Amino acid sequence: MLSFNNKTNLLELRKYQYNLQNVDEPNLYRDNYNYDEIPKCTFNYRLVPMNPPDDIWMTDTTFRDGQQARTPYTVKQITTLYEMLSRLGGPKGKVRQCEFFLYSETDRKAIRACQEMGLKFPEITGWIRATKEDFKLVKDMNLQECGILVSCSDYHIFNKLHKTREQALHDYLEIVKAALDYGIRPRCHFEDVTRADYYGFVVPFATELKKLMDQYQIPVKIRFCDTMGYGVPYPGATLPRSVAGIIYGINHFAQIPSELIEWHGHNDFYKAVVNATTAWLYGAGSVNCSLLGIGERTGNTPLEAMVMEYAQMRGTLDGMDPTVITEIAEYYESDLGYQIPDRTPFVGRDFNVTRAGIHADGMAKDEEIYNIFNTAKILNRPIGVEINKNSGSAGIAYWLNQYLGLKGEDMIQKNSPEATTLLNWVDGLYEDGRVTFISKEELIEAMKTLTPHLYALKKNKK
Repeated sequence: MLSFNNKTNLLELRKYQYNLQNVDEPNLYRDNYNYDEIPKCTFNYRLVPMNPPDDIWMTDTTFRDGQQARTPYTVKQITTLYEMLSRLGGPKGKVRQCEFFLYSETDRKAIRACQEMGLKFPEITGWIRATKEDFKLVKDMNLQECGILVSCSDYHIFNKLHKTREQALHDYLEIVKAALDYGIRPRCHFEDVTRADYYGFVVPFATELKKLMDQYQIPVKIRFCDTMGYGVPYPGATLPRSVAGIIYGINHFAQIPSELIEWHGHNDFYKAVVNATTAWLYGAGSVNCSLLGIGERTGNTPLEAMVMEYAQMRGTLDGMDPTVITEIAEYYESDLGYQIPDRTPFVGRDFNVTRAGIHADGMAKDEEIYNIFNTAKILNRPIGVEINKNSGSAGIAYWLNQYLGLKGEDMIQKNSPEATTLLNWVDGLYEDGRVTFISKEELIEAMKTLTPHLYALKKNKK
């Protein structure tokens, strides 16, 4: 019962053994989840220690969960995005795996095309229903790891599967054994974990998986699926909503190592990113994401957001190339016809664009004043200014300098005749009743007419 923790250098007493509680009636946590009310977040003030692993990384579900929320990708689109994922994750494989559906011929063609690219990362993995027949698909595609849906809450066990907990546990373990017999690394998707009986089903199930893993000497990964986005990152929050409690408990009570713990969140309550980071902090090795957060309902955890979270937490990008984020965003809009909301962090058209004249004036003096970091260097996205009725001469001057590429002594000042001329034109438009911002094309035409020497300067530079 005693063991020495090499990370904390302390002795730990492991006398807690949680057995399956095979209840007659489902536990639907009605105190938290009254369907006619907004879910409640309760607290018992119990704190668990932060336990970030030595190595953390991201996995991707763009071609699985992401495809449940949009028109299916073509094979060409998948291979293009897969190559971008590889460059984004870098040589250390910080985007380590990418999961695919296996059921359609298009999905299988896409897998083969990606395999033929010979890229080390991200590793291609599959996803199947919890049926033995589906393992043939996995073997035919020569995949080493595959996800298996194992729903954990009584909402699913009783109301969807119409089974008891004991029956569900038995059936799930049989499927996992079948995967291990095939030599496939199973990834068990603990669906709806934030409404599941943690000590009555989740921990006992994980404990049984640990026994199978020890028996077969094949790793069994657990992916905690916050299917409805109910997870919360707050210290002292109660289970089953506490992300910290879920991750800490499975590591401590079921002895599942961090490298086999993964978090898969949804954004129903705007917590996908912070919950994923919390999972890292409390012992999960990986967090599952999708490009631009595209996924069921409100979406998954955005991969690009977790790249930034990684850099903030570890102080390094570890070889990741964040400029690829901009390439991905441009590809979605130009080739896939996907409209990214303008104010989406890191990828939206306006995320580093200002329309306020006072902000433009500040950026002209020092762009650090109003820019989150060097977006030109890190994301290949220079800061921008859009001209409207609030831009003033400072905004006009900033836009001109950026468009014309003027630096140092050549820069146009906010009190210059050119800035004043164009400002008077802008003010006239709004005095006549305009309410929308002024496009780049309109500004270029105005510059051509009102300040032809500047327009000529741009032409000469070309």
